[in-house]
Amino acid sequence: MNLEYAERYQDFRLKVRAFLEAHKPDKSLLEAPPAERARWLTLQIEHGYWARTIPKAYGGHGAEPDLLETVIMDEEFNRAGTARGMMAQGPSMLVPTLLEHGTEEQKRRWIGPTLRGEILWCQGYSEPGSGSDLASLQTSAREDGDDFVINGQKIWTSSADTSQMMFLLVRTEPEATKHAGISYLLLSMDTPGIEVQPLRTMSGDLGENSFNQVFFSDVRVPQTSVVGNRGEGWKIANTTLKHERNSLNANAEGTLLRLMKLMHSETVNGVPAMASPVYRDRLMKLQARVLSMKHHGMRMLTCSLKHESPGVAGLVTKLQNCQLNFDIAALAIDVMGELGGLYDHTRYERDRGFWQVHSIFSLGLIIGGGTAQIQKNIISERGLALPREPKPAKA
Repeated sequence: MNLEYAERYQDFRLKVRAFLEAHKPDKSLLEAPPAERARWLTLQIEHGYWARTIPKAYGGHGAEPDLLETVIMDEEFNRAGTARGMMAQGPSMLVPTLLEHGTEEQKRRWIGPTLRGEILWCQGYSEPGSGSDLASLQTSAREDGDDFVINGQKIWTSSADTSQMMFLLVRTEPEATKHAGISYLLLSMDTPGIEVQPLRTMSGDLGENSFNQVFFSDVRVPQTSVVGNRGEGWKIANTTLKHERNSLNANAEGTLLRLMKLMHSETVNGVPAMASPVYRDRLMKLQARVLSMKHHGMRMLTCSLKHESPGVAGLVTKLQNCQLNFDIAALAIDVMGELGGLYDHTRYERDRGFWQVHSIFSLGLIIGGGTAQIQKNIISERGLALPREPKPAKA
């Protein structure tokens, strides 16, 4: 069996590497000013390293899908220590949803600016009384002429304080069953009647991802903002959730490379942490899991290219990768010893507190986007056809 890349793929790798050597930015996209972020993402799109298979009509590069090219791009961007594209809610969750369910006007209006980072999106799903049982949401959208008038509340809304737009679920058909009465809307965060209140978290001011609660008081939105058909929001929401879970399979390899760099630089009595057999053993186990998830991601991409359902394989991605990222961060914290507990940009802090924030944020992701416990139920019931969990008896 020949596992080497064909010559054209080796040439493609050198092309990607040369691009990164010439253009790699010196800061993260979320730290960069909007104009600089848009310039870098636009440059990636022009060369086909971001939004590669999205049609040019919608702001993408328009290339044919190629699994090995995707793998090579990810490997080279990880090697360079920079992001390929922007792993935000708009590009990773909304864009594929619009490609599947949006109108032609919605695709042309929103996809291009979202891919270029000119518009940042947040997701209005969870509510104080509707977390794991999302379909029980109560935020209402009452019809009034050509508009909907929205009243209600969303919570755990990541980046609502910095986003220009929101995609959200509202109840438009109060008499319908809970799954049938939901619609999927797009709205501007500048709309009158929207109030955003930040929620304080363990990561404090160090994290780039903020949580918020959002209040809607007689917020008017045109009915043309509905994605798909009115009352079909639950079906469309599940498309978004599928892409959200798949997006969480991203870049464990890049995080592992960052950990290996740390283990070479951190020393105890002048000896690098990488020389410790205990730490090396933990690293090798993590490396095996990262490679497993990398090839699992290739399996998911193959199914997508063939328009096949991955079945139960698609359900395990979030469960496994969120735990993996947390375990990588845990080893990094241990490698730093007593310095691993530092925060708030203190004198001896490493990587501007990256590992401390990454550890806490990864722990949050085990809960966010569907808890690990709920995900295990989904895998058992939908993927393995096991009996449903019994509901508690009514009083």
